[in-house]
Amino acid sequence: MQTLFEWDFRGEHNELLGKTLDHNKAEFAPDFDDGNFAEELIKNVLEHRVDIDQYIVRFAPEWPIPQITIVDRTVLRIGIYELVFAKHIPAKVSINEAIELAKTFGGESSGRFVNGVLGAIYREMVEKGQIKEIDREEKNEVT
Repeated sequence: MQTLFEWDFRGEHNELLGKTLDHNKAEFAPDFDDGNFAEELIKNVLEHRVDIDQYIVRFAPEWPIPQITIVDRTVLRIGIYELVFAKHIPAKVSINEAIELAKTFGGESSGRFVNGVLGAIYREMVEKGQIKEIDREEKNEVT
């Protein structure tokens, strides 16, 4: 999240991503091996950014993307990527993690805002039968 935040804050310069990520890992998690999770997440969020931003426009129409705080915008982009495009991450995990990030790093209403947008996307996915296989597997385990 930190690296995507900085990427957005600094004007979306893709050529700085690698250095920024390396710096953030060294600064905040020097002994942590994430198995390239951060690199993959960043790559995939940016690869799907146009589609992700279309979800934001559609599900938060009162909030033009440039008016959304950088923290909330970053959290939404990660959350939407995981919810819609990451087939290996359960929807509830994507939504809950995004809400927690928004509450921790965003403003007073960030958690509610992120929850509202991601919840609306999820409800539409359910209505359209676009549930990911991993979510179907979880339902079968519960019943």
